[in-house]
Amino acid sequence: MKQSALIRRLARATGVTPAAAADNLDHIVAQIVGRLRRGQAAKIPGLGAFPPGDRRHFDFAKPGKTAANKGPI
Repeated sequence: MKQSALIRRLARATGVTPAAAADNLDHIVAQIVGRLRRGQAAKIPGLGAFPPGDRRHFDFAKPGKTAANKGPI
């Protein structure tokens, strides 16, 4: 998915303007990058974990279950 499509989808789902959705997305990405630069893992519920380090490996969440309720997504 391209960033512009993600921003439109976020704006529609949250009821904010595309500009506000873009700002929110930028903030989230900056927090993830910041955690990784500090050597901390970045966990995103429903998606998985991004571990710090030089390797490009991501631990994605198992499909069909969420971390919060252990039920179907």
